[in-house]
Amino acid sequence: MEPPNLYPVKLYVYDLSKGLARRLSPIMLGKQLEGIWHTSIVVHKDEFYFGSGGISSCPPGGTLLGPPDSVVDVGSTEVTEELFQEYLSSLGESLFRREAYNIFENNCNTFTNEVAQFLTGRKIPSYITDLPSEILSTPFGQALRPFLDPIQIQPHGGSPIGRPNGQS
Repeated sequence: MEPPNLYPVKLYVYDLSKGLARRLSPIMLGKQLEGIWHTSIVVHKDEFYFGSGGISSCPPGGTLLGPPDSVVDVGSTEVTEELFQEYLSSLGESLFRREAYNIFENNCNTFTNEVAQFLTGRKIPSYITDLPSEILSTPFGQALRPFLDPIQIQPHGGSPIGRPNGQS
């Protein structure tokens, strides 16, 4: 029996604050944050991410965010590109519809954690997935929540997944 093809799975990590969180969080939140994380999954030669526009893809590092601040090796997968595209399409019609986006509860990091587990059985690092609760556990975070809840983040430069002809 022939061994299965294995495809590498990477987590691209971007600091949306470009270092400001590291400097300002002790003053504003009373605790140290290393960054405000946006993540994406790179597999089958493309980068996949979720934002207020739904699930999108681009060549690795192809959004306006540029190259990632760090890359985490999540592992390898036997999931073929065809099966993965079917999976993404189903996610885009259920958990990760664009109207389901919420900066604290259903965001890019929720998406990459779900996809990483599907592909490899492994979660993304907890310092990323715990960030919303860390911010909201502070008085300043609670005060900011009503202003931050409506924020919609969608890195430009990608193509929508699961919407015909890239329609919004």
